[in-house]
Amino acid sequence: MTSLQRPAQGASSRRFATADLVDFVVVGSGVAGGSVARELTRLGHTVVLLEQGQFLTRGDFTHDELDVFFNNKYANTPPSHVQTYRTSPDEKAEPRHYLLYAATVGGSSMHYAANYWRFRPGDFDEFSRHGNVPGAAMADWPITYDDLEPYYTAVEWAIGVSGQGGADPRDGRRSRPFPLPPLDVTGPGVLLEVAAKKMGWRAIPAPMAIASRPYKGREGCHNCGFCWWFPCEWGAKSGTNFTMVPEAIASGRCELRTGCKAARVETDDRGRVTGVVYFDADRREQRQRSRAVFLCANGAETPRLLLMSATSRFPNGLANSSGMVGKHLMFNGNTGGGGEFEHAVNGHKGAPVTRIVLDPYDLHDRGLYGGGGFDFRYPFPPILSALNMPPDTPQWGAGYKATIRRVHTRAVACFGHTTSLPVPTNAVDLDPEAKDSWGLPALRVTFREHESDMRLYQHMHERGLELLAAAGAVRTWGTPPPEDPGLGVHLLGTCRMGRDPGSSVVDPSHRAHDVPNLFLVDGSSFVTSGRGQPTLTIQALAFRAADLASRMAKRGELGA
Repeated sequence: MTSLQRPAQGASSRRFATADLVDFVVVGSGVAGGSVARELTRLGHTVVLLEQGQFLTRGDFTHDELDVFFNNKYANTPPSHVQTYRTSPDEKAEPRHYLLYAATVGGSSMHYAANYWRFRPGDFDEFSRHGNVPGAAMADWPITYDDLEPYYTAVEWAIGVSGQGGADPRDGRRSRPFPLPPLDVTGPGVLLEVAAKKMGWRAIPAPMAIASRPYKGREGCHNCGFCWWFPCEWGAKSGTNFTMVPEAIASGRCELRTGCKAARVETDDRGRVTGVVYFDADRREQRQRSRAVFLCANGAETPRLLLMSATSRFPNGLANSSGMVGKHLMFNGNTGGGGEFEHAVNGHKGAPVTRIVLDPYDLHDRGLYGGGGFDFRYPFPPILSALNMPPDTPQWGAGYKATIRRVHTRAVACFGHTTSLPVPTNAVDLDPEAKDSWGLPALRVTFREHESDMRLYQHMHERGLELLAAAGAVRTWGTPPPEDPGLGVHLLGTCRMGRDPGSSVVDPSHRAHDVPNLFLVDGSSFVTSGRGQPTLTIQALAFRAADLASRMAKRGELGA
């Protein structure tokens, strides 16, 4: 029996009554929540795992580009999910679907590109080393790379990350090598190696949460090309839908409840969490009792839940005495450029990324704050490829068809991944008027790019076009990112971690400063954004948070 079959069968393996006092309720089954559930059950605790989406298996997956890309088949789409948007706090927010994330078991790890970069040691103390930027709120993390390294390693071996340790001497130390060798290099990866060498840089094998070889009952990558934004029908992609959640269920100590929309976290007169109120798949209100709660709903839904859980004791929202819940929203910056080559590259085949360049990781000596990295890819199936043609492409007729035929196999996109600064006014909160289909307050997004980030994007965009030219592109195209990013997919920083209860939401153990049996771990607890690929760090933080919470529970620190 493969893990592709296990989820549907295991989903009914354990049942708790809502009146049962379970050890933990975990809200969200993505890369954080699925990992927390797996680790807590592995350590002997009982868990109810609440997920608003469904548990999709092989029979549910599709290569329908219209459904996946344009109808957001797996994402948080209206009318169930409603958002409003504005650029500053003095504006009235207007309806706009701005934050995008998957609403399924596995969350966005079900269909991500699967870049699995570690943070570097310097990502944790950038403020001490480089100071602040006017208009931002930089701070050091209260933990170090060495605190997180054992959990980085544990994640890589638990899910099967493909890579090559020691390929970049500037990386932090590793206690173990990668469990799997790098993915086979694709055409774009070969071209990035050529370009990097010409520019005096180094292209290294990309660490990817895609199995290059069979691993723990899952198949290795089949190079089908339907990868980025598509779930993997082979199980090679190491999302929590294939890894963490099935293992939590198989423990016999976890019940997964799908189609369940969390509405609020309940507390008693002592200010301690007593459970979670949610709407079940039939939209009936339910209450699950628990000794402690983990919110892992993502960097938008976690602060939303806290704000919806306001009481007379917590009038500004649960765990929000600092006023920091929802503040410092970061997305990571992204730049892009296209290049056409003389011969076929066939970038639409294989994994999205096989080589990366991290030489621009730290650009402070260039008068910029932060930095980033690059990859070459062309992960576009035919329809999406047709919408990513050079700007001078004829819009119809024989010329249009000829250009598509030629460019689809010869094009490469250079993706840049960068820092995003924590700006206090960039935030998520509750819209005072709009509601979702459950009658809950809609998410209101306030976001404007920081001027320093815009200068960084310009620099990275220019270097990306230089990389394409150095690789031999016969022509390049693309423009720098506009001030309006269009949408956000890496939702970071909105419940930041810190030692000071006056300026952070959770402590270094991910326990809420205000509520001793409430834990938050997902992108919301980030202090700074890293360099564009946060998913492995989110998962490592989840492993660490579950470990520390289990120790607290076993010492009796979380209460009855």
